[in-house]
Amino acid sequence: MRRLRRLVHLVLLCPFSKGLQQGRLPGLRVKYVLLVWLGIFVGSWMVYVHYSSYSELCRGHVCQVVICDQYRKGIISGSVCQDLCELQKVEWRTCLSSSPGQQVYSGLWQNKEVTIKCGIEEALNSKAWPDAVLRRELVLFEKPTRGTSIKEFQEMILGFLKRPGQTQSVLCQPRGVHQGVLLCLPFGPKCQANLGDLPSLPTLVDQILLMADFNKDSRVSLAEAKSVWALLQRNEFLLLLSLQEKEHASRLLGYCGDLYLTEGVPHGSWHGAVLLPALRPLLPSVLHRALQQWFGPAWPWRAKIAIGLLEFVEELFHGSYGTFYMCETTLANVGYTATYDFKMADLQQVAPEATVRRFLQGRHCEQSSDCIYGRDCRAPCDRLMRQCKGDLIQPNLAKVCELLRDYLLPGAPADLREELGKQLRTCTTLSGLASQVEAHHSLVLSHLKTLLWREISNTNYS
Repeated sequence: MRRLRRLVHLVLLCPFSKGLQQGRLPGLRVKYVLLVWLGIFVGSWMVYVHYSSYSELCRGHVCQVVICDQYRKGIISGSVCQDLCELQKVEWRTCLSSSPGQQVYSGLWQNKEVTIKCGIEEALNSKAWPDAVLRRELVLFEKPTRGTSIKEFQEMILGFLKRPGQTQSVLCQPRGVHQGVLLCLPFGPKCQANLGDLPSLPTLVDQILLMADFNKDSRVSLAEAKSVWALLQRNEFLLLLSLQEKEHASRLLGYCGDLYLTEGVPHGSWHGAVLLPALRPLLPSVLHRALQQWFGPAWPWRAKIAIGLLEFVEELFHGSYGTFYMCETTLANVGYTATYDFKMADLQQVAPEATVRRFLQGRHCEQSSDCIYGRDCRAPCDRLMRQCKGDLIQPNLAKVCELLRDYLLPGAPADLREELGKQLRTCTTLSGLASQVEAHHSLVLSHLKTLLWREISNTNYS
């Protein structure tokens, strides 16, 4: 303690001592002290912001208490419930939440790195809902009701997957108003992504029922049915199911009620580890890109990750359960495994074509900037009818190539940079309705993948 006091004295008071003895304060030393005090002030402010944002964003303990309360009452069940609530074998580690309503944590389960996700938006608003746990029980797990047959439940799921998604502004977390038209970011935990009327949906329903019967007793209990129904209300969970066969989407590992576990958080979300959640929006996009290059992998690894991202774009186009659109194309979503294989870091920003089309088609607009789903899924505005059309202007590939220009060109080999830049420019100019560029889309994508593979195929990076 004495040494600490002496250190503080040396840092804060010694710069003045000599000046006081001489009857003057050198300007350089005054500046030194001011800088020290400024550093202390900034450091204190950052600590305050960290703890205030952490307490607001990171409430995994609340999530666990609510889920386990429902489990002990016999309302919900799932493959993770016993380990989570009785055996305490699910380890919660780092908080990764960016929204209070969607709790995201890294964790450990069965000796595997996992990501834990749970929605507690009801429980957070204690003023609006004094008995948040009771409301969660009554609303989130209200369906199906006792006496529902397995055939009726099957029809419930099929109807849910087909029907129009819930796109009201109340559910979709409005972020601003532009000329009187609501700009909505429909990726909140309550926003429902529906797939439309597809011939492959019965197969998906069978997979959902198989997953519901986690204990393999050849029947679906009411608690199992309530858990699966609650999970289906979550946008990302439905997308995880739809993309389970895809190489670049995280695998679903287990669930308890509407809490679910996926494969561990992929590398690459540098801002999650480097920057506090409350400060991320304050960072300019130029600095985002610079940090990505400084903290990111070497260029050949980036090329391999980019190839995986291009393959993911292919997977989203006319898959088993329709076409999906990427509606927030940022480097924050460019994740990768320990072997530098691309993994989508967050599926919340991916939306089924049917959901996007229903949201946009017929919305009032004055110009095309009024017709936006998410952050960058834009549709044309029919100025005569003053209504948005349902088709998107820019395909997934064009947005991804725009992202790859900042990700791949810095540090690219000199003999490759010109050709790579040319192909990426061609790719970013892909225009026209997203549903009408299939042939050109495939050709450009194939050329890009070939160019990158040729550069790294005969090296250790392949």
